[in-house]
Amino acid sequence: MSQLATPSQPTQKLSQETTLATAKEQIEQIPTDTLADKRSINTIVLDVEGMMCAGCVSSVEKKLAQCEGVVSATVNLVTEVAAVDCLPSVDPQRIAQALGESGYPSHIRENNSRSGDRGFQAETEWLQRKDAEQKNQTTQLAIAATLLFLSTLGHLQHLSFAENSRFTAWLDIPVISTLWFHGVLATLTLIFPARKILIEGFQGIRRRSPNMNTLVSLGALSAYTTSLAALVFPSLGWECFFDEPVMLLSFILIGRTLEQRARFQAARSLRSLIALQPTLARLTAAPAKDDSSPTDSSPTDSSESQTDVKIPASQVQIGEWLRVLPGEKVPVDGTIASGKTTLDESMITGESIPVAKGAGDEVIAGTLNQSGAITLQVSRTGTNTTLGQMIQLVETAQTRKAPIQGFADLISGYFTYGVLACAVLTFCFWYFVGAPLWPDVATSAMGHLHHAAGHHVAAQMAEHSVTAATSQAVTAELSGSLRLLVSLKLAIAVIVVACPCALGLATPTAILVGSGLGAEQGLLIRGGDILEATHGLDTLVFDKTGTLTTGKPQVTDCLPLTDSISAEQLLQTAAAVEQGTQHPLAIAIQQAAEEKALPRLNAHQFHTEAGSGISATLTRETTLQSIPTYLGNEAWMTQNGCTVDSETASTANTLASSGKTVVFVGQNKRLVGLIGVSDTLRPEAVETIKALQAQGMQVQILSGDRAEAVGAIAQQLQLPPEQTQGEISPEGKLNAIAQLQKAGHRVGLVGDGINDAPALSQADIGIALGSGTEVAMETADIVLMGNSLTDVLAAIRLSQNTFNKIRQNLAWAFTYNLICIPLAAGAFLPAFGISLNPGFAGGLMALSSVTVVINSLLLRLRA
Repeated sequence: MSQLATPSQPTQKLSQETTLATAKEQIEQIPTDTLADKRSINTIVLDVEGMMCAGCVSSVEKKLAQCEGVVSATVNLVTEVAAVDCLPSVDPQRIAQALGESGYPSHIRENNSRSGDRGFQAETEWLQRKDAEQKNQTTQLAIAATLLFLSTLGHLQHLSFAENSRFTAWLDIPVISTLWFHGVLATLTLIFPARKILIEGFQGIRRRSPNMNTLVSLGALSAYTTSLAALVFPSLGWECFFDEPVMLLSFILIGRTLEQRARFQAARSLRSLIALQPTLARLTAAPAKDDSSPTDSSPTDSSESQTDVKIPASQVQIGEWLRVLPGEKVPVDGTIASGKTTLDESMITGESIPVAKGAGDEVIAGTLNQSGAITLQVSRTGTNTTLGQMIQLVETAQTRKAPIQGFADLISGYFTYGVLACAVLTFCFWYFVGAPLWPDVATSAMGHLHHAAGHHVAAQMAEHSVTAATSQAVTAELSGSLRLLVSLKLAIAVIVVACPCALGLATPTAILVGSGLGAEQGLLIRGGDILEATHGLDTLVFDKTGTLTTGKPQVTDCLPLTDSISAEQLLQTAAAVEQGTQHPLAIAIQQAAEEKALPRLNAHQFHTEAGSGISATLTRETTLQSIPTYLGNEAWMTQNGCTVDSETASTANTLASSGKTVVFVGQNKRLVGLIGVSDTLRPEAVETIKALQAQGMQVQILSGDRAEAVGAIAQQLQLPPEQTQGEISPEGKLNAIAQLQKAGHRVGLVGDGINDAPALSQADIGIALGSGTEVAMETADIVLMGNSLTDVLAAIRLSQNTFNKIRQNLAWAFTYNLICIPLAAGAFLPAFGISLNPGFAGGLMALSSVTVVINSLLLRLRA
């Protein structure tokens, strides 16, 4: 952060409205192409049902884009959520209705209104619904496994090892081995467990947007119809393979169940965050004004007060008082009024060490009170709490797509049409060209697809004369029927083996796991596009105060420049003006004045200039005289008519060269003193900078502080002077970032002040510390809740690991389809005699989707 120009942290938001408003006005002066104005855009979040593959995602996005007033829409296949940016005049119900009419029933998430109680309720209901879905899937998995077992028994009889061997008698099971049993089983499977798949598949055809269910439906019904024709018209010479559609649908049901379970595991981090929200709060009376904070919790502190009333946490109001006993979760964000304790904040910051808290300290909803009873005043509730905002960010992150998914989405939009075209071409090729050209291969294909077909041909030929001429006649008579069966079964296998689901799941599952892991580690990453972009950074720019330094400076020097004011009066004057801001330097000056028990002077008309300083008007109680007073850097003094002579400049340079920040104090257009403030380097800063440089990163410092103070910090970090710059304005930071980008660098900025917000927005990736200002956190792409620079390394490492998983998933999805579709089409039949039957093709298809999700889950092993 730069000198003196920062408003309060989020916890002091209510008391700093003037400063925050001033700073926001200054940010709005930055060009509009740098800070996007989203005030006229509403975001609607929809829970969308019925999406099965990337083709469905493409259809939903196209339908949303066609709705009047919709600016953009992003759909996530894994979380089954659509985030729609639209104009305020758009009715969300109409959008949901339009999707429902397109075959994708949709429901508006109630927490879009951002009201605390409704958001809390909606998130809890979502969690309960997901848990219920997991329980229902157990039944579906059992049914699918039973069907697969029965169909496999029927299929084993057609394999070569089962014929003329000791297994024949063992496989000949009464009833189950009969053709009629498998025919009835196939019929029941189509009517009951697979009915939803069939209906949705043909609805996709009717809406001219075929999807994964369409391919499965066509494959299953084609196999069933072919078998039924063979049963009704035995003269065709076809065998019945009712076990094939049952096996196909069983694999699909099992695969989807396993896939849903894996998705559920991938969303574990989000569920954990939602589960952190306490359901009850203990409402209590306001503590007495003379209530002092005890050094230790008294015995009565741990017992329940008679005045406490338990109410739902969603009904707590800002300003009310709550009591939190040891072992209970903090229900809302607030400030401790009395009591001391230790809090486990690991679920928010990722830091496992408990944090000591006392009167005046901020507490966060969802953290665990460990040792003492505390009384707190509510500052934020519901979805406005830190936990609520974290849940929002994680949900948003899992909706936003990574650019690498764009190519996969483009292919997926036409994938089903391409598969259907391949199936038609496969049928035509083998019927008109392949089977006549390679008759032995066609017969062999029947052996691979169903070995019983070869024996059926032999039986038919045995009924005729054994002469060569008669044999040729029989072969010619049956060839047309066999060609049709071979061609049909290969076409069915092509339809079934194709897997657009793997393409659709490749990116969102990895992002789901990656963003969830980030939340567990205290890294809030705003989307898949951010995860992808972070791994490509080559330059990191750091702010100094509050970023590289601890942000908790102390006053070391108080030097009056005139005989009319003493050192204590100078400090008293500065502390009065600093009441208008909560910058770390301002806090240090106020704390120094409190330690000396200096009376507080009256000040009003505060004005903050981001990156420069602050001004206020002091009123003397004796004369009631109003005195304009200015605190800030040298440029701020000059701007307000205070001349800095050479002797004063030399003194300031001496202070700055020792690593101290210099605060100039002026009154009535006259410089009256200097205050030196020392801020220590963060203990992890040196290690972090070295680790970044070891990875090939170029590291720079941009700060609004004096160049000498910045140089002293750079020297400790062993950074050359050309990589540091001090006395730079917010717009100067923005321009410096833009220049680096023009030079071809991909730039990340790490900051925490409101003056950093324009540059955070300009940078390819903006990273804000969790202790930073609200505007900085809203602008940044990544928020480090743990408030540690080592988390910058963790974020980069997580981005690299996630992006590698995305590439692995996409490589698998493309490779699978490029190999399996030609395999199913019989491309390897002439040379190698290899083909697929529809049942095993369905198994491979299901396995492909599950493999992508499981590979994404393996990302946790590298966390």
